[in-house]
Amino acid sequence: MTRGPDVPQIALTSSRTADYLELTKPNIVGMILVTVAAGFYLGAPDTLDGLLLVHTLLGSAMVAAGSNALNQVLERRIDARMRRTQNRPLPAGRLRVPEATLIAWTLGLAGVGYLAVFTNPTVTLLAAATLGSYVFVYTPLKRKTSLCTLVGAVPGALPIVGGWAAASGAVPLQAWVLFGILYLWQLPHFLALAWICRDDYERAGLRMLSVTSGAEATFRQALAFAVALLPLSLLPSMLGTTGSVYFFGALLCSLWLIWATATAARDRSKAKARRLFLVTVAYLPAVLLLMILDRAL
Repeated sequence: MTRGPDVPQIALTSSRTADYLELTKPNIVGMILVTVAAGFYLGAPDTLDGLLLVHTLLGSAMVAAGSNALNQVLERRIDARMRRTQNRPLPAGRLRVPEATLIAWTLGLAGVGYLAVFTNPTVTLLAAATLGSYVFVYTPLKRKTSLCTLVGAVPGALPIVGGWAAASGAVPLQAWVLFGILYLWQLPHFLALAWICRDDYERAGLRMLSVTSGAEATFRQALAFAVALLPLSLLPSMLGTTGSVYFFGALLCSLWLIWATATAARDRSKAKARRLFLVTVAYLPAVLLLMILDRAL
């Protein structure tokens, strides 16, 4: 009978695969691909090039996965100090640093190369800028200044521009408005998370605003960004990217976000911060779906 000894090997292989997948932060990769696809659809001419969309998504997925993996390589000692990240593959010792580094660089560089071959130079440049700014600018800044959040929102907002550029070959004002919406949306999203995880961040020595300046400054800034997002979120309709369905839907979503942020700013509790975080999680897909539906109508 040979089945018995095979079971641990199968389990080990499955566990290793899960660790490789966790290294890439698949949930974040999935959200990035949603924004890439939305940008592609909104920037596409009347006829959608399905094969080009697949190439764009595959290359963007590799770049995002490589960027996330490099972030975990660089922050493995920080992750070991935080409860929510200490069981990741590197701090837990399930993967070795050279192995993870090789996987990360292979994914990131292969993604940039793939986009260079199958899309266009603008998309390739945006993907390289996303990888470089996330790994080499945002990641080290987290240990130095609370301004890191403002910097980190840039690579988070670039993929939707890359999607538009892949479909149209250009990056007009309408694409940069989408960038602005994603940029401003990330700030109350991450500031809420920073308050929820404040103890972890402080233990790890990360210079988040919640650690350096406290609750009042954190939620005051979150509210300011949520308010700034309201007029910007309406610009796609004014520029002709979307119509009235999106306009009124985005208005309601932005007012909802302002309400949740204002409530958190007034109470400054982890419960209200969690509600704000959940509202931000719902806000982005709702707004993108409204854009897509409005154009499809």
